[in-house]
Amino acid sequence: MVKTMEHVFIIGGTTFDHIVSLPEFPQPIPQTIHQCAFHEATGSTGAGKALCLTKLKVSNTLYSLLGNDIYGQQIIKHLKKENVDFIYDIDPIGTERHFNIMNAEGGRISTFITQSSEFPIVDLNQIESIINQSDIIVLNIISYCKLFIPILEKHNKPIWTDLHDYNEGNPYHQPFIDVSDYIFLSSDNLTNYKNTMQNLIKRGKQLVVCTHGSKGSTALTKQGEWIEEPALSGIQIVDANGAGDNFFSGFLYAYLNNESIENCMKYGSICGAYCITSKGLVCKELSPSFLNRQFEKHY
Repeated sequence: MVKTMEHVFIIGGTTFDHIVSLPEFPQPIPQTIHQCAFHEATGSTGAGKALCLTKLKVSNTLYSLLGNDIYGQQIIKHLKKENVDFIYDIDPIGTERHFNIMNAEGGRISTFITQSSEFPIVDLNQIESIINQSDIIVLNIISYCKLFIPILEKHNKPIWTDLHDYNEGNPYHQPFIDVSDYIFLSSDNLTNYKNTMQNLIKRGKQLVVCTHGSKGSTALTKQGEWIEEPALSGIQIVDANGAGDNFFSGFLYAYLNNESIENCMKYGSICGAYCITSKGLVCKELSPSFLNRQFEKHY
């Protein structure tokens, strides 16, 4: 596979996460849990995508809000260590933090301890400059990212978005859907995910990809072609945080290298699967050569 030279601009999504791992979720009764695995890490959808794409040698820039606090400093330090091109504005509310409870099957209960400002003061000129220099925009569904939609509408750049556990008709997601060309989402909250995918294609989207966790993923092209891809089996779960973002990034990596949609689904599946073998948001061993070796091994 020939490495692409295109630049990806990832808008939104860094948090500082406190993560507790339990064999199973606790029962909804008062109780004390005396022992559990616990760690803290950089989180959220923008960081997950940027870390994965950086390891895959895809040129990218990540933008986010951070607080001027110890949590923001730890995120900056981590992303710098991983060579992520990271820019940010300061959020007076502080760094967004999540408390996640994980079970052995990869399930997650996520509590937002704090959230980013919805209407922060940001450097719009800086954002527009990077949009001009980029080939693909990844617009994450963070509230403050809506501020940049008018700027994006001025520029003829393909926009990719990840709706995560979208439920059809939720007005929150509508501005992101309207402006995007390529849409990823999960079937977790959908009663008929194929119907939802078809509705999005009818609205002029180029591609819709729906993930189903351990049940694999489904793509629908603008030509009406359905593509099904099973999840990889036999992968030991350590921490499922970031799996969806790694699937997205593995898919995008292959897409930028002119692979077929079928192969893009496979590369996405590999990245998503190996992500869960690590406590971080991305597999430590991930690289283009690692990804290609796994592709040959599994397919």
